[in-house]
Amino acid sequence: MQKVTRTPLADQAAQVLLTRIRDGEWTLGARLPGETTLAAQLGVGRSTVREAIRQLAGRGVLSTRQGSGVFVQALDVPADHGETMRRASIVSVIEARIAIETEAAALAAQRRTPADLRAIRRALAARADAVGDVDGHVDADLAFHRAVVVAAANPILTELYDLSTPRMRESMTDLLRLHGTFGSAADHDAHAELVEAIAHRRSTDAATVSRNHLTALKETLS
Repeated sequence: MQKVTRTPLADQAAQVLLTRIRDGEWTLGARLPGETTLAAQLGVGRSTVREAIRQLAGRGVLSTRQGSGVFVQALDVPADHGETMRRASIVSVIEARIAIETEAAALAAQRRTPADLRAIRRALAARADAVGDVDGHVDADLAFHRAVVVAAANPILTELYDLSTPRMRESMTDLLRLHGTFGSAADHDAHAELVEAIAHRRSTDAATVSRNHLTALKETLS
């Protein structure tokens, strides 16, 4: 059962300030009154005013200049601000994946055992079958790439991958939902190509395929 909750004072103060900006009380580039003045106007404490300003700064509306004050940076919350931040976060995760998985793919091609290769092929097949929902596909994709990392036989790379997995899961889920489609034939072929490079011990090709695939994902967000 959903409960009624009280909106924090800082959230209310931030909304009042945003409304005043939208109504034209302060123009673009204008300096806001000091904390003491705003606290008196809003009927809250200075700490609440500081938190409200911090919220609006985080949303791209205000900017704080050390020693100068708080200024209006935008007359409203940018419509795509949340999505912009989400895209930037996804890009950061993909860049980290490139660093880990490209090297892992190259090492896997050099070091993989027959058992490693069987595990990778099983993970590829499971990934191909996981097309019913975003969450299942992401989990199968991460399991496939982990099998490649494990085949690299570098415990530090495996640990880095495992530590990054929760954030990778979140970002890749966001990415697929932004795209609206996943599990295409071209996507499967890219992963199958990586498997074949590893199977035939083509280290350079494995690294190239891994980098190209992840870079292509990154470029879809630009």
